[in-house]
Amino acid sequence: MTRTADDFLTVARSAAALLRDPAVAERWSGPSALPGFRVSGLAGHLAYQVLAVPRILAQPVPAEPTIPLLEHYARVDWVDAGPDAEINVRIRQGGEEAAAGGPEALAAEVDAVIERSAAGLASAPDRPVRIPFWGPWSLTLDDLLITRTMELAVHSDDLAVSVGIPAPELPESAAETVIGLLTRLAVRRHGPTGVLRALSRAERAPATIAAF
Repeated sequence: MTRTADDFLTVARSAAALLRDPAVAERWSGPSALPGFRVSGLAGHLAYQVLAVPRILAQPVPAEPTIPLLEHYARVDWVDAGPDAEINVRIRQGGEEAAAGGPEALAAEVDAVIERSAAGLASAPDRPVRIPFWGPWSLTLDDLLITRTMELAVHSDDLAVSVGIPAPELPESAAETVIGLLTRLAVRRHGPTGVLRALSRAERAPATIAAF
């Protein structure tokens, strides 16, 4: 198993523990910290990052071209889409659909899928894979898992804030990968000078260097 796969599974287990926190069930039907998302839908979207992996591994090697990780983020529609854009409406609907069985059922499904994924990733080669609704391209498995690890990290924080509990701590290796990806995406959006100043010169820092 690659380090990337191991990091993904570690962060997935952390997200699974978060889904089982009583605060999530208590606020299940309430609004989350993300506009348009209820806590339930956000929990479902968080869970999807895990639930999608066995389905991806079960697919044959795709015929679509394999592209670099940053090129993937230059192509996906949701990066620059507004909250009411079709792609983001679909994402929120998908989260609610994943969470339709309630918090206990969702957490149990995630736990089971993590164990299946661990078995599959232990022997899976770093081959091309894809999520069909992204578009006509593929990523390597390791790059795909980096995208899922980032999503798990960001949305675990979103969910924790939504229900008033501390955000889970990221293990060092996963934190380096996630922050590295977000930094590169921030540079793509804001340019290297803005990111450099944000990290080194508070007096000249831009108002934001958010990656998305």
